[in-house]
Amino acid sequence: MSVLELIDEIESIIEDSSSVPFSGKVVIDKEELLEILNEIKEKLPSEIKQANWVKEEQKRILAEAQKEADTIVLEAKNHLKELIEEDEVTKKAKDRAEEVVTKAQNNAKEIRLGSMEYADSILMETQENLKELIEVLDKNRRELRGVK
Repeated sequence: MSVLELIDEIESIIEDSSSVPFSGKVVIDKEELLEILNEIKEKLPSEIKQANWVKEEQKRILAEAQKEADTIVLEAKNHLKELIEEDEVTKKAKDRAEEVVTKAQNNAKEIRLGSMEYADSILMETQENLKELIEVLDKNRRELRGVK
């Protein structure tokens, strides 16, 4: 089960538990709740590992994009040098080389931005999951202590 499913299970246990008359409190099976919380603890590191993987993947994609851009720029420069001696072709070659460089830079920028957005969304989702879990845990702890 995912962390969110485990949190849903905790909520279900709380909602389905028998209530103490004349109070907003419920009787909860401590062992069952602790088992679920331990499962959550075990699963959280995997989500954190996933976020780290996304971060490393972003770095790899950016390095790959930069390498590709550098290769394209180098190829364009070499091609431009070959064509410099040909008068009529020189202008066309220069224009094309600039177009290739611009395209490569734009592609690299798009890849960089896309990977950053993807990494940010994964990190945001993980952060939201952790916030929800902390809120549930805080609420449960307050209820266990008899504080609202």
